[in-house]
Amino acid sequence: MRTIVVTGGATGIGRATAERFRADGDEVVITGRRADVLAKTAADLGVRGVVCDATDPVQIERLLHELPEQVDVLVNNAGGNTDFGRPDGDLEQLKANWLANLEANLISAVLTTTALAPRLTTAVVHLGSIAGARGPGSYGASKAALALWNADIAAELGPRGITSNVVAPGFTADTEFFRGRLTDERRQTLLQATLTKREGQVEDIAGTIHFLASPAARHLTGQVLHVNGGALITR
Repeated sequence: MRTIVVTGGATGIGRATAERFRADGDEVVITGRRADVLAKTAADLGVRGVVCDATDPVQIERLLHELPEQVDVLVNNAGGNTDFGRPDGDLEQLKANWLANLEANLISAVLTTTALAPRLTTAVVHLGSIAGARGPGSYGASKAALALWNADIAAELGPRGITSNVVAPGFTADTEFFRGRLTDERRQTLLQATLTKREGQVEDIAGTIHFLASPAARHLTGQVLHVNGGALITR
């Protein structure tokens, strides 16, 4: 039985990932900021929930006391586009908006991975985005930075036999990403951009994350795997 830590594990892709590993009989710890949502998901899935804001070093230090000395897999799922709901404004506001996305999507992964690195045994998987390859704005930039930093941490962890990869979803249904702002027109545009003409499902992303933590992926590291139905084709 392995120990899996999934940040932002209470909803959407994080919840689906926790459920996928739990189905293997793994011990799963999910983290998140909302205690009530976290507790419900933990109870539903039979996993353990620990309240932790992945951008807060103090809370991450407390998290370490809740975890075993060995953590096999870390899934850095916490994050999202913090521009939703934030006002436009002057340069000070612009700076705050950019820093918010960098904290949520890059710094959270850097802090959590660094804190858990001495305990890791197998794999780290970071949640990227199609936006990291084609924008827009501070959200895309933060995911692009995550992909670049992944190469660095893969080199650092590789000699210990630990892999590090990014899974970059395209449009994925049944998440909180758009925070209720996704119009039917925009939804159709995103759907038609795919080659498969289907919406991504949280299980698609969870399955890819699960694969990257499996024995079949032991020689796969430092990569960005795009899971977007062909909306973005890479070579």
